[in-house]
Amino acid sequence: MKTVRDTGLLFHRYIVQMLRNPVWLVVGFSTPILYLVLFTPLLKSLPGVRGFPTGGVLQIFLPGILALLAFASGSSAGFGTIFELQSGLIERLRVTPASRFAILFGPLLSGLVTMTVFDAVVVAVGVGFGFHVHWAGLAVLTVLLWLLATLMGAFSTATALVTKEISAFAAVINGINLPILLLAGVLLPISLGPLWLRVLAHLNPLYYLVVAARSLAVGHIATAVVWQAFAVLVPLCVVVLAWATRVFRRAVA
Repeated sequence: MKTVRDTGLLFHRYIVQMLRNPVWLVVGFSTPILYLVLFTPLLKSLPGVRGFPTGGVLQIFLPGILALLAFASGSSAGFGTIFELQSGLIERLRVTPASRFAILFGPLLSGLVTMTVFDAVVVAVGVGFGFHVHWAGLAVLTVLLWLLATLMGAFSTATALVTKEISAFAAVINGINLPILLLAGVLLPISLGPLWLRVLAHLNPLYYLVVAARSLAVGHIATAVVWQAFAVLVPLCVVVLAWATRVFRRAVA
């Protein structure tokens, strides 16, 4: 019960802090919408191309954008941790009786809520462009997006605590972002690529989410790709959360 109360208090703190800085909200809303407005027209000629999945362009592209948002939301969490280290907040938390897991999960939970709001706006804008919503598939996809955002948020926070310096942390995060996003087929399906690229993509957890997201976007829920996404993301999320909690407990011991 104490952990739940502490998590709620820290969640409220980070939500209020974010609302007081509307620049992040404007950027968060505008970036995915710009992807829809500026990138979607480039895909109009792709349906019918060998390797391009069946379905409308937006049914393929928008789920990838949702996965991109979840990945970016989680991977950027560590920047806030670095600032808290430099400001001395982590030092002050050491002398509080707050649950160490709550100290880790409170900010992650605020990130999940913010990401969900952004996703809802992106879907609403996508409907205006012709995206067809399958509510059951969207509900399952939301769970997968939460898993990915939690996984990346825990990894990012723990990495920030290990590196303890903004340039080293940024080098690690930026170094893994590009290959992970490209190998996931976020903007263009990996099925368009050569065989070696399609094989290599299976080593990327984000790939499974993107493929599942596109299946769920057209209403296909009980499919192998959806179960594979859960089979990859659930245990990976548990392992990374356990590691991040251990790192956090050492940092605020």
